[in-house]
Amino acid sequence: MILDETITLNSGVKIPKFALGTWMIEDAQVAEAVRNAIEIGYRHIDTAQAYGNERGVGEGVRMANIDRNKIFVTSKVAAEHKDYDVTKKSIDETLEKMDLDYIDMMIIHSPQPWKEVNQSNNRYLEGNLAAWRAMEDAVSEGKIRTIGVSNFGQSDLENIIKNSDTVPAVDQVLAHIGHTPFNLLSFARDHDIAVEAYSPVAHGAALNNPVIEKMAKKYNVSVPQLCIRYDWQLGMIVLPKTANPEHMKENAAIDFEISEPDMDLLRRVKPLDYGDADVFPVYGGKM
Repeated sequence: MILDETITLNSGVKIPKFALGTWMIEDAQVAEAVRNAIEIGYRHIDTAQAYGNERGVGEGVRMANIDRNKIFVTSKVAAEHKDYDVTKKSIDETLEKMDLDYIDMMIIHSPQPWKEVNQSNNRYLEGNLAAWRAMEDAVSEGKIRTIGVSNFGQSDLENIIKNSDTVPAVDQVLAHIGHTPFNLLSFARDHDIAVEAYSPVAHGAALNNPVIEKMAKKYNVSVPQLCIRYDWQLGMIVLPKTANPEHMKENAAIDFEISEPDMDLLRRVKPLDYGDADVFPVYGGKM
C-alpha cells in the first residue's frame, strides 16, 4: 500500500512517504481529521506552530487507536524565530500544546520571516543557524527525533550544511505540476536530503488546467490523484491537505504509473494561476 511506504532519512529515522497536511484546518476540527486519517491508514501527520492547530493535531494523534510510535508527527518552528532561546522555548511549547512526549520531526518553516518573503534579500543566515542549534539540542535531549527545513533554497541549505554538524533531513517545498524545483531536487539528492512536496494540487489551481485535466482522464484518475502521483514519481514525500475522509482515501489511491513521455509533458506545463491564493507568500504574495 502507498500509505505503508517509507524511506530512511539521512538521520537514520524512517519516515512515511505519504502524509496528511493540516494547513488551514481549524484547531477545533483537526483532531477529527487526524483520527480519520489514521483510521484510513495514514501514518504521517504534518502541522506547524503557525497553523494554530498543534493542540488539535496532538489530540487526534493521542486519541487514535494505534501506538504513538507508529505515527510520524511533524511540526515547524515559526518562520519568525531566528534566535536560539526563542526557538528552544517554542519547541517546548509545541510539546506542551500537543501533549506528546516527543515530536518525530521539527523543521524551520521558512528561511525568512513571512513578512519578508518575496520582499527582502536578507536570508537570515545567522538566525537560521541559531534556530538550527536549538533544534539540534532538542534532538540531543530526546524532544525531537530528527530535524529539517522548509522553503529553503540551495544557498540556505548550504549555510546549514557548511556551518553545522547536522545535514537537514528534509526540505519541505512548494512542488507541483507547473512549479517543480528541479535544480533544488538535484541538489537535495546529491546531499541525501529528502524533499517533501506541499500543495501538490497547487492549492486547487491544477483543477483548472486543461493539460492536467486531459492527462487525468487518460489515466482514469482524478486531477488530484494525477498531481500527487507526479510528485511521488519524482521521489518526493507528498503532503496533500484535506479534512474530508473521502478525499483522504482518494488522494492515497495512486497505485498507477505515469509513463515517462507523459511525465515529460507534465514537467513542461506552464506556471499555474493560484487565483485568490496568490496573496500567500508561498504562492508569490506579500504580507
